[in-house]
Amino acid sequence: MGFTEIAFAIIALIVGLLGGVYAGKKSLLQEQAREKDEAHITAQGIIENAKRSAESERKEIILNAKEELQRYRNEVDSEVRDRRSEVKKQEDRLAQREEKLDNRDSAITDKENQLSNKEQSLRDRTKKVEETERAADELINKRNEELVTVAEMSRDDAKKLLLKEMDEKLAHDKAIMIKKAEQEANDTADRVAKQIVLQAIERSGADTVTESTVTVVHLPNDDMKGRIIGKEGRNIKTLESLTGIDLIVDDTPEAVVLSGFDPIRREIAKLALDKLIADGRIHPAKIEEAVEKARKQMDSKVREVGEEATFDLGIHSLHPDLVKTLGRLYYRTSYGQNVLNHSIEVAKLTGVMAAELGEDVQLAKRAGLLHDIGKAVDHEVEGSHVQIGTEFAIKYQEPETVINAIASHHGDVEPTSVIASLVAIADALSAARPGARSESLENYIQRLRSLEAIAKDYNGVQNAFAIQAGREIRVMVRPDEVDDLKAIELAHDISKRIENELDYPGQIKVIVIREKRAVDYAK
Repeated sequence: MGFTEIAFAIIALIVGLLGGVYAGKKSLLQEQAREKDEAHITAQGIIENAKRSAESERKEIILNAKEELQRYRNEVDSEVRDRRSEVKKQEDRLAQREEKLDNRDSAITDKENQLSNKEQSLRDRTKKVEETERAADELINKRNEELVTVAEMSRDDAKKLLLKEMDEKLAHDKAIMIKKAEQEANDTADRVAKQIVLQAIERSGADTVTESTVTVVHLPNDDMKGRIIGKEGRNIKTLESLTGIDLIVDDTPEAVVLSGFDPIRREIAKLALDKLIADGRIHPAKIEEAVEKARKQMDSKVREVGEEATFDLGIHSLHPDLVKTLGRLYYRTSYGQNVLNHSIEVAKLTGVMAAELGEDVQLAKRAGLLHDIGKAVDHEVEGSHVQIGTEFAIKYQEPETVINAIASHHGDVEPTSVIASLVAIADALSAARPGARSESLENYIQRLRSLEAIAKDYNGVQNAFAIQAGREIRVMVRPDEVDDLKAIELAHDISKRIENELDYPGQIKVIVIREKRAVDYAK
């Protein structure tokens, strides 16, 4: 190979190397440009993603802010509505109080007008009496002179005669005036008494509540009935023997019925059965435990009810046993009327009337609240609720006024105070208002007629009168046909027949009256 060829080869190699270098450098520049473009695209993507994320977060923040604002608005609106409702209630209470004050002011104004009229009438009468006295003096002087002149009587004799005549005339006029004043006083007393009673009724509104002798216990399912009955009826027999209440399991879906006249026992049975149903384990030992717990719970509940009644009426210093006995009245009914609610209503009525008459309001409320205390245990202790209540009041050293109010509110004894009379009036108002008692008028009248018919069916009975709302019957006998021993036997026979033939609450007092009169005339 020649030098020329070698030179060409070297030149070609150099040119190739230069071309390779150039091509490599160009390729590297292209690769760098491509990587730069990709980095730019990536950066743009990141920027776009960041913008989208920021926008999304911004929208979410705005949405959360709007929701928070709406929730705050709702809370503010609810609070505003509650405050408006409270303000409306306060306005209503203020309006009612204002109306009551207006009514009381009107009543006071009427009384002032009546007193003013009466005072004016008394002034007029006094003026007439003074004029009559002056006329009498003039007449006496004139007649004195005439008698001295005509009858030739001494001045002293004439004066005695004139005074005697004027005394007779003035006595007649005074009797007429006294009778008229008594009539006006009676009319005024009747009007004021009616007004006081009406005010007491208006200010002592009470709900109408009736009770029954059964309690329904709801069950979660009908399968529970079989568990309550137990194997061979052991569970139901145990529950009935421990509580003294009849448990009726019939076809009524998901319910059993507790039947009994003693509401305390019925409530204990209901509490115990509710505990057993909630626990799910029902067997004789568990039933005994549940009944014992229910009795303790019932004692606490009775005391709380009694304390609440005394607190509401503002009556303090009652003996704790009396408070507990009051609580038992909550579970006692009379013709469907709750006795505790009736006693509270009587206390309020008595207090209002006592305030109008200027009597001791607290003592009046106390007497009204305790007037039927004997009904709490009248099915456990022998005697009427009046006798039992009187013995309770004496035992716990209640004031004499309260004792007499309890003893006299059905007319068994005479009331010895104004408060005792007010208690009897309030008791009649509470029992007689429409809806207070569930017994129908027809049944009430029929019971009275049956009482009188039973008494009149015996020989020697002249007449019979059922009084005291059927709690007492007085039998008038012919004294020639019925002697003293026969009267005792007749009272016993009538009472036994009443027990066998009639259904009635409490007890009925039978009084046989035998009276012998001897009348003659002096001619």
